[in-house]
Amino acid sequence: MKYRYSTQEYRGVETRAIVLLLGERKMSMISLGNSRFVFRGGFLLAVLFLFLAGAGQANAQASAQCTNQGVGNSTSGSVTWTPQFCQEFNDVALTAIDTTVWSFDVGGGGWGNNEVEVYCGPPGYVGNDSKCPNSLTTSNNAYIDGGGNLVIQAINNGGTWLSTRMKTQGLENFTYGRIEANIQVPDTTNQGLWPAFWSLGTNITTVGWPTCGEDDFMEVWSPQVLNGPGTGGNISTIHTKSTDGAGVQTNKHTFKFPTGMANNTALHKYGVIWSANMVQHYVDDPTHPFYIATISDLGAGDLWPFNASSFILLNLAVGGTLGGSPSGLASPTQPYLVDYVRQYKASAVPRPVLPAPPPITVKAGDSGGVANTSKFTPGLTSGAGFVFFSCSTNAPKSSCSVSTSDPISPFVANSSPSGAAETVTVTVTTTANSILPPFFVNPRVRFWAPIVLAQLMVSVVAFLLALRTQRRAWCHLCGMAAILILVSGALTSCGGNSPPPPPPPGNNGTPPGSYTVTVYAFTESNTSDGSNANADANVAIPLTVN
Repeated sequence: MKYRYSTQEYRGVETRAIVLLLGERKMSMISLGNSRFVFRGGFLLAVLFLFLAGAGQANAQASAQCTNQGVGNSTSGSVTWTPQFCQEFNDVALTAIDTTVWSFDVGGGGWGNNEVEVYCGPPGYVGNDSKCPNSLTTSNNAYIDGGGNLVIQAINNGGTWLSTRMKTQGLENFTYGRIEANIQVPDTTNQGLWPAFWSLGTNITTVGWPTCGEDDFMEVWSPQVLNGPGTGGNISTIHTKSTDGAGVQTNKHTFKFPTGMANNTALHKYGVIWSANMVQHYVDDPTHPFYIATISDLGAGDLWPFNASSFILLNLAVGGTLGGSPSGLASPTQPYLVDYVRQYKASAVPRPVLPAPPPITVKAGDSGGVANTSKFTPGLTSGAGFVFFSCSTNAPKSSCSVSTSDPISPFVANSSPSGAAETVTVTVTTTANSILPPFFVNPRVRFWAPIVLAQLMVSVVAFLLALRTQRRAWCHLCGMAAILILVSGALTSCGGNSPPPPPPPGNNGTPPGSYTVTVYAFTESNTSDGSNANADANVAIPLTVN
């Protein structure tokens, strides 16, 4: 829920990874450039073919990695998910954690949240604190237990709490799909611990936090600290440039386990279905997300950072803003168990069928009643998950918004609702027009009107004074006033050959006319950049402004 990131630590690791990758690509290019076959067209094509084949083979190997570990396709509703990344932790006890997949944050300093732990990598890891373990044993802060689990635990070493934060930054990046981990967290009935499974945008080293985006798939802390979920639930949140530490909380983002279940007594699946413009968070059942956030949940000026790549983190914090006081913790703490971490890619979801919505006819500026809305029921394939809806309009000085009948998020529709098919309502907001009559925009009138008004005021004052003077003086004052009025009238009538006054200024609202409102639909298999041009379906609504 809060800022858990050290700029200095991340920047160093990411820079080394980028240099390494760029170096490898550069060497490949040099190798091709120096080849004696470059100047032969046939061999050049052969080299290019092999290069492309190798790239495709790398993708196949990623899936084979999962297959070799016994991980097959997963199905949710009518969507088939193919595993692409699998960390199963099925090695024999005390096998070293794979540092070609996982890197480690090291050190302390609070990590932006006043945390008290010092993070340790595996024994001998570069940057480890002197108090970190030097040999691979069950006293390490992270190890493989031989029973199919990664174990993360906090240990007090001479008054210093040691723990682990591991990540895929610079080694494995992810863009869209279903990311899931099977986890059992330590007991958080009392304060002290703060386990999390989350992600950060890979551009964190350039744009910083929170602009890079943070997505907390699983985050648990004690109810004694800011009403944490404790053993009975989970909290998921996304953090963006403007929402900062508070995160996007526009709909329910707390999950509660059914009676008799807890997060510290059994493994539970924590995951996100991540697609263009939408993230869906779930526990155990991906067909029933409890928290859905979309690009439409953001306020004006905010940025949606989740249409770009990210990396995964697992950590067990001690103390801090949400961890609370660790004074009551026993050492070592109860373990944070991770059975697996996976990423799946979705099969193509059938495109939504959008019927022709009713047209909208509205008077500019009129926002009352239902005249400025259009409601329709999209045709969604049952079991195809949730669909995100948005809109745009070409009417000047106007805007549109979408609201659905879904109980979780007002911007999505469920393809398999428990009741009636969910609807989409589009609302158009226009700007009223106000035009001044031509008389008031004539430049001569605007110039002389104040002068004439001043003369009239002088005449009135003269008349009132004359009532108190002798008759002869009264006649003189009235004569002077009459002369002033005549002079003003003559001046305002001058310029007979001047051009006609300009037309009145244009509408300052939405001009009357015929326009279009376009509705866009994005399914959970959409892996585009999220632009309207890449929506899975769209439909136009005729808009008439009077």
